[in-house]
Amino acid sequence: MKSNTAKQTLAITTEIVLPNDTNTLGNLFGGQLLAWMDVIASVSAQRHSKRVVVTASVNNVSFQKPINHASIVTLEAKVSRAFNSSMEVFVDVFVENPVTGSRDKCNEAIYTFVAVDQNGGPIQVPELVPETEEEIMRFEGALRRKQLALILAGRMKASDATELKKLFLED
Repeated sequence: MKSNTAKQTLAITTEIVLPNDTNTLGNLFGGQLLAWMDVIASVSAQRHSKRVVVTASVNNVSFQKPINHASIVTLEAKVSRAFNSSMEVFVDVFVENPVTGSRDKCNEAIYTFVAVDQNGGPIQVPELVPETEEEIMRFEGALRRKQLALILAGRMKASDATELKKLFLED
């Protein structure tokens, strides 16, 4: 019998920033970083769902620090929460110091993917079991982020956003 829950699976990739990846200031193009993040996030979502996945949205991107030419960049992606057919995926981006080997977090993003069947229609994905403190925090915030996105898209009434209401209403 196939389990309907899964632990988080980390997907990792490492890139080097080449001259064609940079702007006139010698920094990594934001679009190139978005492409790398989309690929590694899709790997994480596909591993979790064991299905073909499609990008539904890029919910948040934070370009906190520029990434210079010749930098070694590591991207780590994890599904933070699985809903019916969709999955929220966090991508953390680190730049490695080539001398010391230390890593500095410089960017992050949150993507949403949908698992699809052979006809391209949405298909149910396994639930996710968060374990670490960070995984639990991201898991708990995912429903609030989803409700906010649905409200902004006009697909949910604010009065129906139970998780968002909890932020503002006292017990």
